[in-house]
Amino acid sequence: MAGPFLQSNPTLTIVSAAALISRNGEILVQQCPPGHRHAGLWEFPGGKVEMGETPEGALVRELAEELSIEVDPVDCMVGAFASDPDQRIEHRSPYVVLLYTCRRWRGEIVPCDGQAVRWIARDALDSLSMPPLDVPLAAWLKKGG
Repeated sequence: MAGPFLQSNPTLTIVSAAALISRNGEILVQQCPPGHRHAGLWEFPGGKVEMGETPEGALVRELAEELSIEVDPVDCMVGAFASDPDQRIEHRSPYVVLLYTCRRWRGEIVPCDGQAVRWIARDALDSLSMPPLDVPLAAWLKKGG
């Protein structure tokens, strides 16, 4: 996507997330650290798209900040998205999570914030406790996405 993505709808919170897929088909998930809204739950790495960033640019930045890896935006393939407009009830803007699949990166995965990470088979994704918007993304991946 080209240009400043969020300028068209500043009340929507966009999150870019990655399904990092290993050579044997397992997917990396990370555990939300204590003090976060979804502490203890397993999620796909990523984070909020900042004003003026593209979703792919945010994903590259977030993966470097969270996991110490370098990802080329061309290796981030559009996958699926999840949204929940009812989150407005909690007095914050609605979230949309954009999930990209990625099979190539440079560097060794090292969690920068000390959060737990693990590789998990696609068919076991639904065994994890996940934040609500990660659940449909995990189901999409389990079906072969």
